Amino acid sequence: MANIKSALKRIEITERNRLHNRAYKSAVKTLTKNYLSAVDAYRADPSADAQKQVEATMAAAYSKIDKAVKRGVLHPNTGARKKSRLARVLKAQETAGAAS
Repeated sequence: MANIKSALKRIEITERNRLHNRAYKSAVKTLTKNYLSAVDAYRADPSADAQKQVEATMAAAYSKIDKAVKRGVLHPNTGARKKSRLARVLKAQETAGAAS
């Protein structure tokens, strides 16, 4: 354990930032799971309400990812990759729905 006052302060700040970053990452994961379950529901019942739910959850996930990138919790490329994968899931669903 550190004895120097500045080192103790850095330990406190690091812990505070770690918890803050963990909360952001957890929120991104939760919103991603909500989006994927909304897409599954839309796949089972392609109605207008289900599509609105998918769009709303996608917007929430995109927003949280963008905020995490802006605050430095996620690397910009990581945020872009996560958003791309979310969009790809919906795109695959739409092309599969159009083909059948």
